[in-house]
Amino acid sequence: MKNIAITQEAQGAMTPDSVLQDLLDGNARFTGSQSQAVDNSALVSQTTGGQFPKAVVLSCIDSRVPVETVLDQAIGDIFVARVAGNFENVDILGSMEYSCKVAGSKLVLVMGHEACGAVKAACDGVELGNITAMLDNIMPAVKKSADEVEGETNSSNKSFVAATVANNVRLTMDRIREKSPILKEMEDNGEIKIVGGVYSLQTGKVEML
Repeated sequence: MKNIAITQEAQGAMTPDSVLQDLLDGNARFTGSQSQAVDNSALVSQTTGGQFPKAVVLSCIDSRVPVETVLDQAIGDIFVARVAGNFENVDILGSMEYSCKVAGSKLVLVMGHEACGAVKAACDGVELGNITAMLDNIMPAVKKSADEVEGETNSSNKSFVAATVANNVRLTMDRIREKSPILKEMEDNGEIKIVGGVYSLQTGKVEML
């Protein structure tokens, strides 16, 4: 049973690789219907005075991808930033910098997901209110996929959508490094890793890119 929150000492002993493996192990428990039992009351009590999460995850808002659940993490384990299409912006970059530079997290995971509605909308050039400006963030991935995938360049082409989901994760990782000198320096120094993966709605598994 998970009933002990991460302490500062435990967080300090972790490495980026060990944290990544921990999240992948959690995902394996989830897909194997072996998620750990959690004593939420104990974790709430232990984290009242502070928190020492091991990772920050950037994911889509999709209701089918509850991040803590699919990675089998509990209270105090991970930071989670969510926006439709899992792209970075200044607020999310600041949140990631806080997570790693201030709060000591060892890993940044950008996690896209299969058949993402925001990606599909970007593929189709949807224009609607504030959604239009939001989808602009995904268009670089759409354009990259258009050069790589044969067939229709819209959401009717499942291969095109899948490629765009993966390219969106990769380009988001690139922009995190480009736009955040803090995170890039931490990664260059081996203090953190910036990684990406795609969650399968069909299997519940996270495939790393």
